[in-house]
Amino acid sequence: MKHWQTVLKKSITEPEHLFAHFGISPEDAERVTNIYPMRINPYYLSLIKHPGDALWRQAVPDALELDDTVCMKDPLNEENLSPVPNLVHKYPDRALFLVHNQCAVYCRFCTRKRKIGTKEMHISIKTINSGLNYLRQTTAIKDVLVSGGDPLLLDDNRLDYILSSLRAIKHVEIIRIGSRVPCTLPMRVTKKLAATIKRYHPVYINTHFNHPDEITPEAATACSRLADAGIPLGSQTVLLKGINDETEIIKQLMYKLLRIRVKPYYLFQTDMTQGTNHFRTPIEKGIEIMQSLIGHISGMAVPTFAVDAPGGGGKIPLLPNYVEQLGSQLVFQNYCGLICTYDNPCD
Repeated sequence: MKHWQTVLKKSITEPEHLFAHFGISPEDAERVTNIYPMRINPYYLSLIKHPGDALWRQAVPDALELDDTVCMKDPLNEENLSPVPNLVHKYPDRALFLVHNQCAVYCRFCTRKRKIGTKEMHISIKTINSGLNYLRQTTAIKDVLVSGGDPLLLDDNRLDYILSSLRAIKHVEIIRIGSRVPCTLPMRVTKKLAATIKRYHPVYINTHFNHPDEITPEAATACSRLADAGIPLGSQTVLLKGINDETEIIKQLMYKLLRIRVKPYYLFQTDMTQGTNHFRTPIEKGIEIMQSLIGHISGMAVPTFAVDAPGGGGKIPLLPNYVEQLGSQLVFQNYCGLICTYDNPCD
């Protein structure tokens, strides 16, 4: 068994083991995990400094997950946008291809909380081949995002089969992989894995860091290994109440990401997923944070703040309103609040 598989096998999945590790009552956690499973691997567990900290809240079940009467099971309408099982075709030229039903850590705010790690998400070589056949037949699709669960938890051979099959489809120009493994199980990113992915360029990886404490030497090594293989890396951070909804935390995170060669890509408003309402911040909080970033830190470190519209409406960027007037002149505020003008050319 490989090292990363050994680490994963030692994960905490039962609430009573939380009691043994932290000395907390497992009763509430048991009620939650009967519906939403738990997995915290030893690596990520070692990063938790104390109960209630930013990493604890992302990974440890909370009774608030069962008190959510606001959000919905499938907020992005993925089930109704799936022409074949485990493939979501929402945008005309892109598809989301779900190839694994497990993650290294089960994040408590997950969009697919309803089925990740459960029998509700059945993935097999049959469903994978069904998705590949749909992609072969749908020539409008140029960009495929391979996700799950976490596709980097697949063994190298299965991942190689999926990537080689995608690269053999002539109209698929871009392959993306969505994975939190560089953050939650960085030892999985072996030299062999990086070499496997490298064979199928252009391949991009969107990873997912939410807090500066997640950027460790191990995570930096994993990201460097991928970047050295020529794989561009972006981070899709989620804005989470009580975890990272402060300007200084986000600033520190964005700069730390750049230092490990990960480009801040999105800052997402939390999806309206049932069981996650306690993580949602007011939209104004995200816009306030963006206003504190734009012009005040390197443009390379500024993500796009966006909400993924419920019902499958797609990602909508949200920006501070700098425009005062639009006519023969654009009158606007700059990042310091100073009024500026720009002559608007006639059509």
